[in-house]
Amino acid sequence: MNETSNPAGVPAPAKATINPLLKLALELGPLLLFVLANARPQLFHPLAALVLPEQLLQGEQAGLFTATVVLIAATGAALAASWALLRRLPAAPLITAALVLVFGALTLYLRDATFIKMKPTILYLCFSAALLIGLAVGRPVLPILFDQALSLSERGWRLLTWRWAGFFVVLAALNEIVWRTQSTDVWVAFKFPGIMILIFVFALAQAPLLARHRLDDPEKASDHF
Repeated sequence: MNETSNPAGVPAPAKATINPLLKLALELGPLLLFVLANARPQLFHPLAALVLPEQLLQGEQAGLFTATVVLIAATGAALAASWALLRRLPAAPLITAALVLVFGALTLYLRDATFIKMKPTILYLCFSAALLIGLAVGRPVLPILFDQALSLSERGWRLLTWRWAGFFVVLAALNEIVWRTQSTDVWVAFKFPGIMILIFVFALAQAPLLARHRLDDPEKASDHF
């Protein structure tokens, strides 16, 4: 394992990392299982039957309630696996897991699908607020989320933060529009792969900004905010 030196000259071990494909599987796995459980709830009947009464497993919302159970279980398993591999929990997956647990539990307890459908709205607004608060207090969040993979000027980070904060607000608004006006199946399709496609396209659209504000010297990336 590579080591880095702290200011006192005492070598410190580098942060643990995992294979990018495994990381992607841990992040997208619960979402993929959610989509599958909504489409084929009978596949997950034994798991859902542990917490859901029979009438919910047979009703018109059986797919969504079953998918909610699967999402909670899969998110918990992914979080545990991340901890076992990294011995730390990144902020974004931790926030997502907390919201899944809270809104998923409300959905099952109150037997109201509204809560799980509102979860993405709250999540995206939390992300947007975190980005803007980071700017306000001089502690930009994006460099941390990108794990120092990008070296941008202060202005570059600021502009990129504003763009992502605005984009998350748009995603929150879109989620509200879709779940309030469309069927559950349409909302699930919007949730995945719809949102992933929107995020991918938006990220690609930031390429010109990244090119303009990229720093060749990584030491200059942490300008004073």
